Amino acid sequence: MQLESDRLQIAAFRLGYAAIFVAMLLPLFIVIATSFSASGNLQFPPEGFSLRWYGEFFADIQWLRAFDNSIVVGIGTTILATFMGITAAFGLEARKGRLGDLLTPVVILPLLIPPVILGVTLLVYFSALGLQSSYIGIILAHSLWATPLVFFVMQSVFQRFDWQLRDAGMDLGANPIRVFVHVILPNVKNGIVVSALLAFIISLQEFVMALFLSGYQTQTIPVLAWNSLRQSLTPTVSVVSTFLILISVAGLLVAALAMNIDFVAKRLG
Repeated sequence: MQLESDRLQIAAFRLGYAAIFVAMLLPLFIVIATSFSASGNLQFPPEGFSLRWYGEFFADIQWLRAFDNSIVVGIGTTILATFMGITAAFGLEARKGRLGDLLTPVVILPLLIPPVILGVTLLVYFSALGLQSSYIGIILAHSLWATPLVFFVMQSVFQRFDWQLRDAGMDLGANPIRVFVHVILPNVKNGIVVSALLAFIISLQEFVMALFLSGYQTQTIPVLAWNSLRQSLTPTVSVVSTFLILISVAGLLVAALAMNIDFVAKRLG
């Protein structure tokens, strides 16, 4: 009787998990489906099948410029946030103490502040510095969100690292930079890849701060999509959303591969 009850509980849990998973993915499939609509209106189910709106996207200079802007901002955010997050996590983990315990909660503060408040504050601050509507301003803003995520991922990675390897390298006469490159980096490279991809995806999807800080020449895909939706509901927005979904999924697949590459290599070996 107890065994039958356990089976029912497991089945109910799996069913509920599958239902939540489907509910989360269903809107994405609807967006992708509407991007192939032959109609000029954004509706589901789509009327017919057509690649017309993909052609419209690649023929529209404004959309292509916004796509390029998103990639530029994403790469800049990835570089800055990854560097800051790794160095902060490495410094706090390598030299544990009361200072690290105090600084760790501070890192999460940008994630707790509403993006509207951050956007308005940064708009005033960057306007005074002449960084309004610039790539640098958007990259700095996105890094406020991406850096804490990189920090916590790398902090978890460094906590699993055997610091005796670093001490052994230092005892053998290697300088700190050489120890980091040849001893630490090979053991944490997968975490760095995951952190960098996470920072890129966060930047690619961020909308609110980019809305405040971007201009006509620097507006990103989410900002242009919002402006387009305010004017008309065309499947072009679904096309753009489909590309963002595919980029995010590709990033997640690369991250999953990076996390399991050692396991796969051991199995193949």
